[in-house]
Amino acid sequence: MNGAESLVKTLVASGVEVCFTNPGTSEMHFVAALDKVDGMRAILGLFEGVVTGAADGYGRMAEKPAATLLHTGPGLANGLANLHNARRASTPIVNIVGDHATYHAQYDAPLESDIKGFADPVSGWIHSSTNAKTVASDGARAVAASMEGEGQIATLILPADTAWLEADQAAAPLDSVGLSAVNGEAIDRVAKLLANGKKTAILIRGTALKEEGLREAGRIAAKSGARLMCDTFTPRIQRGAGRVLVDRLPYFAEQAEDDLKGTEQLILVGAKPPVSFFAYPDKASWLSPKDCDITYLAHPHEDGTAALAALAEAIGAPAEPINVAPYEKPDMPTGPLDQFTIGQVIGHLLPDNAIITDEAATSSLGPAIATATAAPHDHLSLTGGAIGMGLPVATGAAVAAPDRKVVCLHGDGGAMYTVQSLWTQARENLDVTTVIFANHSYAILNVELARVGAIDPGPKALSSLDLHNPEINWTQLGQSMGVNAMRAETTEEFAKCFAACMNEKGPHLIEAII
Repeated sequence: MNGAESLVKTLVASGVEVCFTNPGTSEMHFVAALDKVDGMRAILGLFEGVVTGAADGYGRMAEKPAATLLHTGPGLANGLANLHNARRASTPIVNIVGDHATYHAQYDAPLESDIKGFADPVSGWIHSSTNAKTVASDGARAVAASMEGEGQIATLILPADTAWLEADQAAAPLDSVGLSAVNGEAIDRVAKLLANGKKTAILIRGTALKEEGLREAGRIAAKSGARLMCDTFTPRIQRGAGRVLVDRLPYFAEQAEDDLKGTEQLILVGAKPPVSFFAYPDKASWLSPKDCDITYLAHPHEDGTAALAALAEAIGAPAEPINVAPYEKPDMPTGPLDQFTIGQVIGHLLPDNAIITDEAATSSLGPAIATATAAPHDHLSLTGGAIGMGLPVATGAAVAAPDRKVVCLHGDGGAMYTVQSLWTQARENLDVTTVIFANHSYAILNVELARVGAIDPGPKALSSLDLHNPEINWTQLGQSMGVNAMRAETTEEFAKCFAACMNEKGPHLIEAII
């Protein structure tokens, strides 16, 4: 048994079932070990950003890590943007990065790089293996580290000789720390705050945005009158019929500031105080009112769901929550094809227990409104703001939940960052329907151009935000990668296409011309 085989055996024994890969020469012994060791599914991504984004989507839905396999520092660098998003989502990932053999580093070969330097900003744990006989225990530690708190990225650097040299055995799984219990004093403190009559909002993030946590929050709102909120971009929230509704913080700073106006108490459950996504001239960065009292019920590493349940009991909340979404499908729309009619079609036809991955950017509002009371579903957002997450996150989510329909909502500009995801979806026959909002523009940047005070943009500036000349043909792109792709220019055409996709398994793409 070599080091790579001992590592793969350890990962499998520790519950890691999937490895998203884009390997190179340094990783060949790990690749060979995937055939020699049972229990690990290997999924190829044609770009490292697909690999890391898929691991993010998988971890958000499976609530345990997938492994990645990346080729040295440059391969890791190609995947950093979606590792950044995964870090902001607190996604558990075992990020394996191959490296030169330990004795080869002294020669400064062309691919020699500072892998730890690349990995550090996105990793909660980093280790470089030094010996084939310790690789297995390093892997067990990486899995346990990835599951700390809500989850984090554990980067294991694997020099080639530690993979090919003789090892002793696989390592036993290690216990992970997981979420910590909330101190009873925090429960008592917040219970007193809820009884003081002040205008209160509860900002929730993390696993507390699943159905159980939302239900407890709805009970608290029924007793206290507190407003329930979530961040603009949440890693995962369960929405739709039967789930407690929460208000999503607006994206633009002045809108969020206005939305929070008058809030006297802000209680955080797994969340941080709200700040604007960017700085703007003459606009606020800190969004809650200056005199607002901010209190933590549960920090991000603590069990927010249990804290909400304990708080509900402490204040004598009723058994039933308020603000539960009814099941009200929007009517099938007519009229021009835009984000709102598209959203209505999706809300009308969305099947039970679907998963929506959302990087529709300026086209997100219509679907969000229309699906609030649609069939129950999970919704995954662009947590870190690094575009190109939607397609690969949908890919990983479909691997984690093969019996659930995945709907990916994506702007055409952002989708080009990780378009290779479509090939992986076709190769693995994943049940993903991608809706491309084809406006042939980086539309959000046209908005931002004005917001930051860039006055009178000229042809060079406007060309930098425009996707015409030539126009991208998404139908042809999807078909070229093995995805059943179609084009819709009217609301009626989109409804027909989306209905067909919902009734047939496998990868589909609809290019919606808006």
